[in-house]
Amino acid sequence: MLAHTLLLFRSVVSASYAAPVPDQPQAETAGASPGGRLDRLPPQSFFLVSAIFHYLGPSLAVLLFARIDVLGVAWLRIASAAVVFALWRRPWRLVGRLGTGERWNLLALGLVLAVMNSAFYLAVDRLPLSTVGAIEFLGTVILAAAGARTRRNIGALVLTTAGVVTITSIRITGQPLGFVFAFANCALFMLYIVLGHRMANASGRGTAQASRARSIDQLAGAMVIAAVIATPWGLSGALPAFGHPIWLLAGAGVGVCSSVIPYVTDQLAMARLPRATFSLMLALLPVFATIIGAIVLRQIPTGQDVGGITLVVIGVAVHQDAQGTKETKESDERTQRGLRTAGIGRAEGIPDLPGHDELRQPGRTRLAP
Repeated sequence: MLAHTLLLFRSVVSASYAAPVPDQPQAETAGASPGGRLDRLPPQSFFLVSAIFHYLGPSLAVLLFARIDVLGVAWLRIASAAVVFALWRRPWRLVGRLGTGERWNLLALGLVLAVMNSAFYLAVDRLPLSTVGAIEFLGTVILAAAGARTRRNIGALVLTTAGVVTITSIRITGQPLGFVFAFANCALFMLYIVLGHRMANASGRGTAQASRARSIDQLAGAMVIAAVIATPWGLSGALPAFGHPIWLLAGAGVGVCSSVIPYVTDQLAMARLPRATFSLMLALLPVFATIIGAIVLRQIPTGQDVGGITLVVIGVAVHQDAQGTKETKESDERTQRGLRTAGIGRAEGIPDLPGHDELRQPGRTRLAP
């Protein structure tokens, strides 16, 4: 599984690595499919990569908590991710070509990333990870509910919420300040989804590959901004790591696993999934936490965990099926409208002459010669 995940991320890097392209209109032929290997992959595969690395990062961070201050670990995560993004994307070349709205979105996302990551680690330092994760999911429930338009989708939302509650077993324990940080992280995580989704879908001009490059460049710029914002409260706590190369390397690993890989794959998924669908799929994160915990930490799931996982999977499956049925119906309606507009399907619209056999519709009455 890990080898397949790394192979997929390698294709993400190779397919999206490109210099920022100027904002020039690009002609696209009607019916042309976007190029690139990534376009042939289902958007859910990007979410899978994000979910796996989402919990590999914290497993490294836990090892650092005993040696480095919590805010220092958060800064190492943000700063190392910013360095990787800066070397990879060189986002400063894009700033001059951004519109006013895109610049404000970039600044807002940078602020959200800085405070959100810090609040997450401050909450995890005081509360069980399952409790923080459950509170964090409350924000995604609200976003998914905002996009629910049918009873079936609302039912799917109820199932996934019940599954997450079952897995995480929310407990009102721990320090009160931990809950302040956890709910702050929840609110900021909602903003991350909204701002990230806006960024992923605001770069729709040109080819699909150019749009991907533009959105990832903006993400890189936001991470650099986040590193600058987090420096006043995080750098001093991270200073001990600079005297221990292993600690520093572990901090860089946290940044790559927790911020670079998940955020890039989130952008790729957000560009092709509705925000409500993406928010609901985040309910699968506790499922991956349970699986990774069983494999890496030997935390074997209980019957309650298995029951919660089942509810989450059923809920996401029901939502996806409803979404697919709706999209298929809309596609069929568009096709029928196009046929009617072209005059196909009406006997009087097409001459019944030799050489027009490919235009005949099944059951059409043949005209008299």
